Amino acid sequence: MFANTKAFSGFAVDDLEAARKFYGETLGLDTSERHGLLTLHLAGGRDTLVYPKPDHVPAAYTILNFQVGDIDAAVDELTSRGVQMERYRGMGQDEKGINRAGGPYIAWFKDPAGNILAVLQER
Repeated sequence: MFANTKAFSGFAVDDLEAARKFYGETLGLDTSERHGLLTLHLAGGRDTLVYPKPDHVPAAYTILNFQVGDIDAAVDELTSRGVQMERYRGMGQDEKGINRAGGPYIAWFKDPAGNILAVLQER
């Protein structure tokens, strides 16, 4: 039924203007707004809808993963732009907040609405 329909992901925020600034300016993503909604134009044609929700509760899981070639450089750039890496007990993170134990190297951070994002590097 939906095999040939365009599908896209979406997530909620409590402040659309703060989200536009964070995703567009801090992260440097292409964004557009239409009908009071924000669209993130991600690499690979993966548009993602961001919509305002007054009673928003941040996602307790990672909503977006950004694959990078050099996680140290990505984390350094993010922190230079004021982004704080999250620390999770028992995750084996180093002083930069990067988990290098098993699987891809990964570091987590949050958007202004408290949603969890990550940068990761395949090993």
